[in-house]
Amino acid sequence: MSKLKVGIVQQKRSDSKAGNIQKSVEAIQTCAALGAELVVLQELHASLYFCQVEDVGLFDLAEPVPGPDSEIFAQAAKDAGVVLVASLFEKRAPGLYHNTAVVFEKDGLIAGKYRKMHIPDDPAFYEKFYFTPGDLGFEPIKTSVGKLGVLICWDQWYPEAARLMTLAGAEMLIYPTAIGWDPADDDVEKKRQLDAWTISQRGHAVANGLPVISVNRTGFEADPTGVGRGVDFWGNSFVAGPQGEIVKLLSANKEEIEVVAIDRQRTEDVRRIWPFLRDRRIDAYGDLLKRYRD
Repeated sequence: MSKLKVGIVQQKRSDSKAGNIQKSVEAIQTCAALGAELVVLQELHASLYFCQVEDVGLFDLAEPVPGPDSEIFAQAAKDAGVVLVASLFEKRAPGLYHNTAVVFEKDGLIAGKYRKMHIPDDPAFYEKFYFTPGDLGFEPIKTSVGKLGVLICWDQWYPEAARLMTLAGAEMLIYPTAIGWDPADDDVEKKRQLDAWTISQRGHAVANGLPVISVNRTGFEADPTGVGRGVDFWGNSFVAGPQGEIVKLLSANKEEIEVVAIDRQRTEDVRRIWPFLRDRRIDAYGDLLKRYRD
């Protein structure tokens, strides 16, 4: 079957980790009831987006993988009979933490994981304080529903990451995400940012001839210190086809669960008429390994 049914879960978060996890588990069950074979959750869905502040106490949110959090989602994947992409705060070793996407098979076993490679450090997004850059490379994860090119949020701005996943055989690109506006931004600036975010990922779909699944959180989350203005997560989770066409687009500010059918045969069809991979000049790209061409 060339059609794959994908569940995308766009939700708000609270300060209750147990409540957030339960809400995610219920969403997985809903997706399965709607026929999903693959379910994708948003970035760091077990908690509020804690990276708005630098607080050593927040490292307590992290768990090893495998560990208590991953065991819950392993069971959820098994109970629902779906392949699941979950985004967890991983405690790898004392003082060593990662922003990690864990992929569970339909039987609940871990098919693989991806550690976020590109780590931002911007106002209200102080991720470098918490996360060590990933060291697993850009390797697709083999599952019963195909080879998943899983990346995370800030990775979505980098065409190199999408291309390397593609060259390793990824059949789709998946981006669990937590991105939003500064509440002080005016409507014009908000539109520019949202358009840039969507266009960049649709561009990865076009350039690589692959479907893209991008799942963002929604809702306003205050800065717990009261110093910053908080983040207004802009939702707009979407699925795009291999020509960048929007297959499904969710709203900006509502919690939504949707199951979307992806036609995987279109990847081959599109690559035959737009053979970008064939025409790459790999003999001329050596300078891409430089920080800048002086």
